[in-house]
Amino acid sequence: MNKITKIHTDNAPAAVGPYSQAIAAGGMLYTSGQIALDPATGEIVGDDIKAQAEQVMKNLAAVLAEAGTSQENVIKTTCFLKDMGDFGAFNEVYGAFFTEKPARSCVAVKTLPKDVLCEVEVIAVL
Repeated sequence: MNKITKIHTDNAPAAVGPYSQAIAAGGMLYTSGQIALDPATGEIVGDDIKAQAEQVMKNLAAVLAEAGTSQENVIKTTCFLKDMGDFGAFNEVYGAFFTEKPARSCVAVKTLPKDVLCEVEVIAVL
């Protein structure tokens, strides 16, 4: 039977509901979606897609590091955008962070928590 480990770091926003920042199981890491929250203040960072996407990537990097992995080991991402008109600007930030080009889904959604502009979750190899 595989061991399941809940991952938590103070360097990423704490879960605000009944979920974990990430779960490690079977040599894989599954993160919850990260939004542009500053982990120290709990406030939204930035008012444009690039600034918010940069904070999302910082939060993901912190969760990945806590689990002992990194963005180079991410095999799948799911990206949620408030407005598909932000797709190009989001991709600039995303592409600088995910240089190994994992598989990805990217969809526009009606609303996101705290009315942020983007949210990203990942699956990574440990």
